[in-house]
Amino acid sequence: MALSQQDISREIAERAEAAAAADATAAADTERLRHHPARDYAPYRSSLLRHPKQPLVTVRDPEAVELSGPVFGVSDVTELDADLTRQHLGEPLGERITVTGRILDRDGRPVRGQLVEIWQANASGRYLHQRDQHPAPLDANFTGVGRCLTDGEGGYRFTTIKPGAYPWRNHTNAWRPAHIHFSLFGTAFAQRLITQMYFPGDPLFPYDPILQSVTDAAARNRLVAAYEHELSAAEWSLGYRWDIVLDGPAATWTEEGR
Repeated sequence: MALSQQDISREIAERAEAAAAADATAAADTERLRHHPARDYAPYRSSLLRHPKQPLVTVRDPEAVELSGPVFGVSDVTELDADLTRQHLGEPLGERITVTGRILDRDGRPVRGQLVEIWQANASGRYLHQRDQHPAPLDANFTGVGRCLTDGEGGYRFTTIKPGAYPWRNHTNAWRPAHIHFSLFGTAFAQRLITQMYFPGDPLFPYDPILQSVTDAAARNRLVAAYEHELSAAEWSLGYRWDIVLDGPAATWTEEGR
């Protein structure tokens, strides 16, 4: 029998209650709360099915892995790569936005020269991917993929289209809030971290098992960008700011853990 949103919401509430109790115990024991979601978070059905069942393999010499892995150079990234509205001959459909922020370490220091990649659905909530079966229109002028390197202050900046919400088959009437995927590569591809940025005020937040799998409310809120009117350009785009902290108590949640 297909699960309803009420079933999933009940599971989300149960897991939140259990996580709060576990964090209270952890705080009493170690004064450190758990920020990363459980890999077998039940309301997120596909994660429950595909999460690793065996302990992760420890790489004995990570530097050797990086020396033999693929690399990228500054010349591989162009200014056009960060403007997802200029990658085709025509204008993409939807609300044009600017997304900017900084990549910071746990002490607030900028992470310079960081390769930042994003991918996202179009304004109708559909990815340009053969496995996306959402019957929303594709946009011939929007690929939904961009990248840039952080500057001397750790800053990044993208011009793009606000993605639409879309259905997914986690349960009956499951919809994902609008979001943009972020990938950070450090100094080598082997250091990749992946996370998601959400938009403020989205009514789908309480119903999304992926966002709610981050059971710590403060950590969950750090995944939501802030609207800044000063970043908006007259008759052009709306502006959002979202900083990513790589480590420490204010770290941004990443999908592969830390």
